[in-house]
Amino acid sequence: MKFSTRSSYGLRAVIDLAKNYGKGTLSLGEIAKKEKISQAYLERLAASLKMAKVIKSTRGVKGGYELTRAPSKISVAEVVASLEGSLAPFTCVDGDVKLICKDDCCSVRRVWVELKKSMEKTLGKMTLKDLL
Repeated sequence: MKFSTRSSYGLRAVIDLAKNYGKGTLSLGEIAKKEKISQAYLERLAASLKMAKVIKSTRGVKGGYELTRAPSKISVAEVVASLEGSLAPFTCVDGDVKLICKDDCCSVRRVWVELKKSMEKTLGKMTLKDLL
């Protein structure tokens, strides 16, 4: 399974906000320039992160973006899930197995369930503070 640039770029942007935590807001333009990410793409990522309540925005002259909580309170799993959706490698892990799988119990499904649990555990125990 491969994660998309949404996770990579989104995490880089959120880490910039974590570095600035408690010092005010950062504009997406500042982050885009520093991280060499398209501002238009970053705006789409910010919308997802904002909906998930990972970041918040302030309008106005001193406006910009900031984390909603301390970096130690935001897990990497939360950021990745807000950008990518489920960490499940296949739909049958999250969905109704009977609607997706031909057999009542696919013999391989257990592997995908365990993989999802492992990814959630690994990413869940890592916080933005750990990445600073």
